[in-house]
Amino acid sequence: HDKWDERPLLVAVKEAGSEVSGDDIRAYLADKIARWWMPDDVVFVDELPHTGTGKLDKKVVREQFSSYQLPTSFQETGNEQH
Repeated sequence: HDKWDERPLLVAVKEAGSEVSGDDIRAYLADKIARWWMPDDVVFVDELPHTGTGKLDKKVVREQFSSYQLPTSFQETGNEQH
């Protein structure tokens, strides 16, 4: 992020048959977390990487999304909820 250097990005795996969207998740979180914790975007992946002990491998996730760019429509509106 130009101003904050780093912003939250939610990386998630959809449950089989789920039709949930990133906007659905953000709406659900709206009254449950602090506004500045709200992920700027939600990205769905087929699976999340894990370490040999079964923990989420955050280093691999950070590497995968290190050059991630927000969708153009979001960049134009800033950190507002859609």
